[in-house]
Amino acid sequence: MRVISRSAIREFCQRFSKAETSLDVWYRNVVDADWNSLVDVRQMYPQADAVGRCTVFNIHGNRYRLIARINYQHRTLYIRGIYSHAEYDEGGWKDGCEVV
Repeated sequence: MRVISRSAIREFCQRFSKAETSLDVWYRNVVDADWNSLVDVRQMYPQADAVGRCTVFNIHGNRYRLIARINYQHRTLYIRGIYSHAEYDEGGWKDGCEVV
């Protein structure tokens, strides 16, 4: 999979340095992945959830959440945002994830 954009990971790690190792492992796993559906994603990340058109990944023991849009046909994952659990609970991340 192609991940867009790694800069979102770098920026998040500047705020939450404890997430760096977990996000680096997540990134390397995703780049090497060959996903065709959420079923494939859940083979690697069983706790991944579909929320509308987005996929939510638990990062660093569920301390952080990474929100992504995955285009399986083009093998591209777009990082929409990475949030602390408190930021995620506020719900602003849901904009752009709803099914049209």
